[in-house]
Amino acid sequence: GPTLSAKKDCHGITPDMCGFCQRADCNPEVLGQFCRQDGLCVHENCLYHASRLNQRGADEEGFYGFLFPDIQEELKRVAQKKCCICRQVGASVTCRARRCPRTFHYPCGSERGCIFQFFGEFKSFCWKHRPVQRVQAVQKDQTLCLICQEAVAKRPCYETLVCPTCTRAWFHRHCIQGQALRSALHYFCCPLCRDMVTFQKEMFRLGIKIPDRDAAWEENGAFADHYQRHSSCDSSPCLCPVGREVAEENGPWRLLLCHSCGSCGTHQRCSNLGEDVDSWECRDCSNTGTGEGCSWGAGHKVQRAIGSSTEVGLLVVPEHCRARAAAVASTSSWHHRGDARLLPE
Repeated sequence: GPTLSAKKDCHGITPDMCGFCQRADCNPEVLGQFCRQDGLCVHENCLYHASRLNQRGADEEGFYGFLFPDIQEELKRVAQKKCCICRQVGASVTCRARRCPRTFHYPCGSERGCIFQFFGEFKSFCWKHRPVQRVQAVQKDQTLCLICQEAVAKRPCYETLVCPTCTRAWFHRHCIQGQALRSALHYFCCPLCRDMVTFQKEMFRLGIKIPDRDAAWEENGAFADHYQRHSSCDSSPCLCPVGREVAEENGPWRLLLCHSCGSCGTHQRCSNLGEDVDSWECRDCSNTGTGEGCSWGAGHKVQRAIGSSTEVGLLVVPEHCRARAAAVASTSSWHHRGDARLLPE
């Protein structure tokens, strides 16, 4: 979790510290984005929950519509307000419960179990007055978080939340918060029953931040790495005098990629493959039994490299594939296609 940064020196807050909480942490799941401009540095969530700060600008003005003069004015207002948790000045958050005097920094409140709502008036509540779940769900046996598969508390509490619809999906607060940030408003739902309306309403109430934007997997370039083709020889050793990255169209330095996973490659000579071989399977795929290199097929030239002799058949069968034939004789169709037949010894 966030940690206290160094105290202010005689010149005030350092450039890398948030003007409100006086921390240099930049954990977006807890504090939101770190906003910097013209010497002003503030956390996104510290802005939204500063008690007297209002959005008076358009979305593109200032930081998220919070104008710079207004931010500076709020910083002056809280300059002498002490946090009831860490006892340092700059406490900008006030509990919204009636007659509650507690004020605190956003990250201090987050560590202490306060709840910050990200809808409507963006209310904040201290650990004494925070909303609680009313779901009557108690687990008799040990229950696991549906997301991280680690143990959770047996009853709903600040750190343990439960889906109000199915009451069977339990998760840690930080786990469901991470999922909310990735899924965003249009995809965030119960991981088990898939309810969205009731689930989102409850999560909002309990302080889960659900951003109104595209899901992380729909952002530009989210799958850019999937379009990168493997382009090097992974044989040990690689025999090419120029290097592993050489990939010619023909000849001994022709590069073949594993036809099962595509993420491993070999030069024709490095694996002792013939010129007429057009398919190859890496050792990992062959050993796990998930590839097709040991099944009969049509139309592909294959080679068994055994010393100086070669046998040409219908599919590529590397030497290590022959050795495992007996071991996979009893594997189920989950490991390979149901109509596949093992090559005879």
